[in-house]
Amino acid sequence: MSEQVALEGTEASALVERFVAIAEGAARAGAALVERFASEHGTFEVPAPEIVAETLEALARALLSEPERFAAAILDWHARIAAILARQAARLADPTLPPLWRPEPGDRRFADPDWEEDLRFDTLKQVHLATCAWFRELVERAPGLDPKTRAKAAFYVRLALQAMAPTNHPATNPVVLREAVKSRGATLARGLELLAADLERHRGRLPAAPGRSDAFELGRDIAVTEGQVIFETELAQLIHYAPRTERVRARPLLIVPPWINKFYILDLRPKNSFVRWCVEQGLQVFLISWVNPGPEHAGKGFEDYLREGPLAALDAIARATGERTLDVLGYCLGGTLTACLLAWLAARGERRVGRATFLTSMLDFAEPGELGVFIDEKQLERLERHMAERGFLEARWMQQVFALLRADDLVWSFFVQKYLLGREPPPFDLLQWNADGTRMPYRMHRFYLRALYLENRLVRPGGIELLGVPIDLGRIRVPAYFLSTREDHIAPWRSTYAGARRLGGPVRFVLGGSGHIAGVVNPPEAKKYGFWTRAALPEDPEVWLAGARFRPGSWWPHWLAWLRRGGERTVPARRPGEGPLPAIEPAPGRYVRVRADD
Repeated sequence: MSEQVALEGTEASALVERFVAIAEGAARAGAALVERFASEHGTFEVPAPEIVAETLEALARALLSEPERFAAAILDWHARIAAILARQAARLADPTLPPLWRPEPGDRRFADPDWEEDLRFDTLKQVHLATCAWFRELVERAPGLDPKTRAKAAFYVRLALQAMAPTNHPATNPVVLREAVKSRGATLARGLELLAADLERHRGRLPAAPGRSDAFELGRDIAVTEGQVIFETELAQLIHYAPRTERVRARPLLIVPPWINKFYILDLRPKNSFVRWCVEQGLQVFLISWVNPGPEHAGKGFEDYLREGPLAALDAIARATGERTLDVLGYCLGGTLTACLLAWLAARGERRVGRATFLTSMLDFAEPGELGVFIDEKQLERLERHMAERGFLEARWMQQVFALLRADDLVWSFFVQKYLLGREPPPFDLLQWNADGTRMPYRMHRFYLRALYLENRLVRPGGIELLGVPIDLGRIRVPAYFLSTREDHIAPWRSTYAGARRLGGPVRFVLGGSGHIAGVVNPPEAKKYGFWTRAALPEDPEVWLAGARFRPGSWWPHWLAWLRRGGERTVPARRPGEGPLPAIEPAPGRYVRVRADD
């Protein structure tokens, strides 16, 4: 008996210590938040609180403009909840009755069996799902809203509902409760420690992108494909990758990645490196690594990125290899810049590119998807004032925008794992890259958002002028390969399809499975996703898809076969840095190593 009493006393003491730890963690987290709001009151935020407020006020006015209709909608919500409760009561007597509401396929939030088997949690889940559907319909049917305001209202309402999901709160998540009981509060205490540490480290904010760790080192674990930096400008370094075959295709391949992220999304680890795979297929691969800009780059514009990036790379590669014509591949914003390069060359009568590849690249911005929620005149004016003060846009804001587009996957799942369950996310190369953001220089970012996203001038012949040359996409005659992905939330495939039809030459449009990253970084060995192809390009993308052929596996070999139709001549492999352009430093180079911590 005395041993039992002593044991219980020890357990009680441990529990008290856990509660103290939880209280201390909560106090530290609260202090960090207070400090942030005290120091940053009235400063720049994304999304802007005043824009959110204006949008929701417009929604409220629209709903109240027809009070009878709004009252009927409220009664409908009550009826849905009453139906759920009635069905749950009936399921107590007959467990074989199915629930009224189930998650959409792919919704991983409710994967734990207790969300289905325990009627208490199942009821919470169903009420949440029914409420989300009700709000979605409410916004869709609100009278008198213009399309832009309706889209913003739907987005902000969805963000609020995602935050209120029962999965995101310790008292209503069966997994969190189970682990807290099992650990006697240790998981909650650990989670609050991690929360307080992140808030202190990021000055009262949570990290904009999960995944930062010391598990991966550039050049050692990721971005490890062998090569040399052979040329550089203020904005870019040019990497020439070492051959892995005795002979290589004579025509070089230049890869133009987006400047909004680090290039090594295409060179993560050997098993999923697109760069390494290309080298192994006998391609001469050159790649642009963009600088992580600071205040000194505030005056660098879109024209400078064209001149100091792909245009300078064309000349450098010609000097290094003796080949005047090359193939070019642009990814995301790099593809937009590549189209500008091709139109610029076409206007000057220069045929220096044989074939062009566009990966998830927007050219026609008429329908930019949910990114358009963040782009209108008022929001751009706020953004431009902020960038003018600093000379650049901090990396965290772009990371936050992309995270909010997929908040359940990129915000709340990590919130639950880290702060409610007390588990650090496991090391993952893709998340490491995602957390390694870049800044945006003021002049370039202002032009890109205003001229392309807001005004959609790239699709108008002569709508923009670069380096004194009017840009006309219709003058691009080189064969082009467009790879888009079906679940892309950054470059919606129907919009990239519209852009592909703007070119004047032969276009092969390919639609991959998955999203903006996973659908691109899809090595053949993974045997995942598959892709659709069709030779014709009808005006309606849905008509294209209805007549497209599905092919299993990776799009990489399909693309390579298309690329090689532009010429199969080979030459002895060249070692980077042994020709006219000596090596400056080993890949991945120093530009990519500059962090954007702010």
